[in-house]
Amino acid sequence: MAREVHAVREVEIPEGVSVEVRGLSVVVRGPKGTLERDFSHARGVIVRVEDGKVIVESFFPKARQLALVGSIAAHIRNMILGVTRGFRYKLKVIYVHYPISVKVEKNRVVISNFLGEKQVRVVEIPPGVKVTVSGQDVIVEGIDKELVSHVAARIEEVTRVKDKDRRKFMDGIYIYASEVM
Repeated sequence: MAREVHAVREVEIPEGVSVEVRGLSVVVRGPKGTLERDFSHARGVIVRVEDGKVIVESFFPKARQLALVGSIAAHIRNMILGVTRGFRYKLKVIYVHYPISVKVEKNRVVISNFLGEKQVRVVEIPPGVKVTVSGQDVIVEGIDKELVSHVAARIEEVTRVKDKDRRKFMDGIYIYASEVM
């Protein structure tokens, strides 16, 4: 089985975006904001900017470094997409038994009357993420894909029905779309 000698992935830098690399720390600036990510865990991987491209490479990579080259390139691609366009997750409030109330208060999403419970379920909203509720839709937006998807997943997770028949108790808030804005 032949091993790869030089693993390399290139990511184009579009106009209006600047990428700065300090060691394995990458800062991406664009029209919608700035994102910074530290890849110092990636031993044996080199990240550099050259000729309008971010080059992620590794020489004589083992399986771990080979995987990291592709993963880091994908993260940088998502950072560039985030600072130019942003990310949006759409969730739908679905209830059969009791009407679920969803509100955004300061930096948290408050979910009440879930399955008729008195307990209020809360999801914290980190800085850089915007949550809006319109009717039965909850929209989560931001430039950092990881933060946006994490908030959407937490909203879905806190309304997960446990210990009941899923065919009858379909109540919850579910992700139905994720898109680049």
